[in-house]
Amino acid sequence: MKKIITTKNAPAPIGPYNQAVLKGNMLFTSGQIAIDPVTGLLNTGDIKEETKTVMENIKAVLKEADMSFENVLKTSIFISDMNNFAAINEVYATYFNEATAPARETVEVANLPKYVNVEISVIAAL
Repeated sequence: MKKIITTKNAPAPIGPYNQAVLKGNMLFTSGQIAIDPVTGLLNTGDIKEETKTVMENIKAVLKEADMSFENVLKTSIFISDMNNFAAINEVYATYFNEATAPARETVEVANLPKYVNVEISVIAAL
């Protein structure tokens, strides 16, 4: 049976989906964007701050599932401009130990929800 993971420390879903689903020991998160969970406002002024907000939202969802970034097996990063890759990667790297970092893909897309610059989802396991 699957278990729905929800926390007030990450943005509430803006559609028919959940923040994350736990099945057995596997956690699948929905994509997180830079919505401040306290104010509900987007944080898109600076790409590094935007990425940090995204990663903190993921951190909150992981914590709700009793996990951390050490549990992450794979990430999917969607960005609206590949020119932002280096700045996004710089912030992203601070959340992982390089020796045990997860598998990842980074894809440039035409557009993202609410016209943000970056969206990230993860798959993690206990």
